[in-house]
Amino acid sequence: MNSSDLYQSDDPGNIYSPSEINHEARLHLEAGFGRVWIEGELSNLSRPASGHLYFSLKDDKAQISCALFRSNTYGMGFKPENGMLVRARGRISLYEARGNYQLIADSLVRSGEGLLRAKFELLKNTLASEGLFDEAHKKPLPGFPRRIAVITSPSGAALRDILTVLKRRWPLATVRVYGVPVQGDEAAPAIVDALAAANKHGWAEVIITGRGGGSLEDLWAFNEESVARAIFASELPVVAAVGHEIDFSISDFVADLRAPTPSAAAELISPDQRALKQDLSSTRKRLEQLARYQLQQLAQKLDHLAHRLQQQHPGQRLLQHRKMLQQAKRRLQLAGARIIPQRRQRLKELYRHRLLPAGQRIVPARQRMLQDLARTLNAVSPLPTLSRGYAIVTDAQTGTAISSVRDIKLRQKLITQLSDGQVSSSANEINDKTL
Repeated sequence: MNSSDLYQSDDPGNIYSPSEINHEARLHLEAGFGRVWIEGELSNLSRPASGHLYFSLKDDKAQISCALFRSNTYGMGFKPENGMLVRARGRISLYEARGNYQLIADSLVRSGEGLLRAKFELLKNTLASEGLFDEAHKKPLPGFPRRIAVITSPSGAALRDILTVLKRRWPLATVRVYGVPVQGDEAAPAIVDALAAANKHGWAEVIITGRGGGSLEDLWAFNEESVARAIFASELPVVAAVGHEIDFSISDFVADLRAPTPSAAAELISPDQRALKQDLSSTRKRLEQLARYQLQQLAQKLDHLAHRLQQQHPGQRLLQHRKMLQQAKRRLQLAGARIIPQRRQRLKELYRHRLLPAGQRIVPARQRMLQDLARTLNAVSPLPTLSRGYAIVTDAQTGTAISSVRDIKLRQKLITQLSDGQVSSSANEINDKTL
């Protein structure tokens, strides 16, 4: 059904049911108004178990029903009560089941805060579009800061809370306070100047800036654009701690870290000395155990090496060899005492049973053979011939036997072999006379 049909009431064919007409009316209301702000006095406030808020906004002439669903009630910063002057932002709609015209609110602020909220959202969106909230720009915080700058009211509870936490958790840190007003017209310029001074001095390792809780107007200095850009431009990491846990400021989004409270900021940037002491104690015990274990291992290794060195010492080796020689000597003595009598008895038996009978059998035969050989040798030997007066003449130099005078030269030296010796001579005369 087209929305234009709504205006064709003269045609008896265009007859709407209640649900159809309420649906068309809701579409026209939502399309015609968009989001609006309405300011009025709270009345007929109802809080069912669902957590939604149902109420009316009225002035001296009229009222409008409103609904604020539970998901939009977080972060309101105040508890709505009948009679309060408030501003609600939302869209005009219609509850089709009953035909009730109403405002579906997505934000509810006390009157006077509405403009600040709008300004807050506008600046938030502008800075976000410029990238001032990007995680890539967040600087890391030091793990063990020794010098901390605090930019806050010198007389406020926030400074006392920060100092108390640091004294308990990390007393090694030194704190330098840059006292500034934290609300009013002078607050934002003073905070900007303090941030610039802390960076110029270069003394601190990290900056905490913030204040205790309050209304949106009280916290507004930390929503100023100048403060946000000064935090972003800081070369030192900045922790923003503005208000209570439910409070959010522009400074929280720009800062390198957002802390829900000033006390929490001190805890976030400081290590816990008690936990560190426990960790150091545990580490020391582990190191002592490891050292004892390694010392035991080294002592065992040293004993082993000393034992090996003692075994390899020349004196020890000589002693071992001396013992081995003594043992070998004893084995030889034992073996000799056992074997020599056995071998002697064995030799006796061999002599009686084999050598003596063999000698008695072989010696006479060998004697007869020797006699036969002696006779044969004597028969062919020249010695018997020589004994009968003959001689053998040989050349003195060559030893060649001479059997003819033709083989002798004048003055040739000769050796004459007789039966009982030799005679050296020289041939003074040669003739061929014979006997």
